Amino acid sequence: MHNLIKRVTQATFLLLMSNSASAVEYTQVMTNESTVTFGYKQMGVALDGKFNKFAAQLAFDPARLAKAQARIDIDVASIDSGSDEGNEEVVGKQWFNAQAFPTANFVSTGLKALGGNRYEASGKLSIKGRTLDVTAPVTFQSAGNKGHFDGAFTIKRLDYAIGEGVWTDVDTVANEIQIKFHLVVNVSPSKK
Repeated sequence: MHNLIKRVTQATFLLLMSNSASAVEYTQVMTNESTVTFGYKQMGVALDGKFNKFAAQLAFDPARLAKAQARIDIDVASIDSGSDEGNEEVVGKQWFNAQAFPTANFVSTGLKALGGNRYEASGKLSIKGRTLDVTAPVTFQSAGNKGHFDGAFTIKRLDYAIGEGVWTDVDTVANEIQIKFHLVVNVSPSKK
């Protein structure tokens, strides 16, 4: 009888622990610790850049993937392509047209578990008034109340009219642009 009570107590404890672990929801994005970067080729040379200003909202509970949500809004005028001249050019009308389209954004439509800490995020990416479906492999690592999302996906810039006129020549600037993100998140204050 003593063993039966011990096993029931252990099972109850494990059940309670698994339920409390599933109640962890990451909602606070630490933009000062997060990055949105990109890689591209210009005349065959690999180059990198980043966006210095963006806002992100997130709701992620590993036990409730169907309720996962994410939104990233990027201030395209905050681009750092590696040179002041390049920065001035790419915010212009033929590239991002930052005056008419100041923000690019990603809004998630789903998150699928791939096993371990790997996921596939799907959503809508809007740049320069054009919205297309994208999917991105994502990894998530947690340590206490802090988590890290890392992911990358490739877009074709001409699909979003990034680089019009003479800039449609993909021999000068490649059509493929790789977008990378690193989001540092904290557990919701009410869930700590």
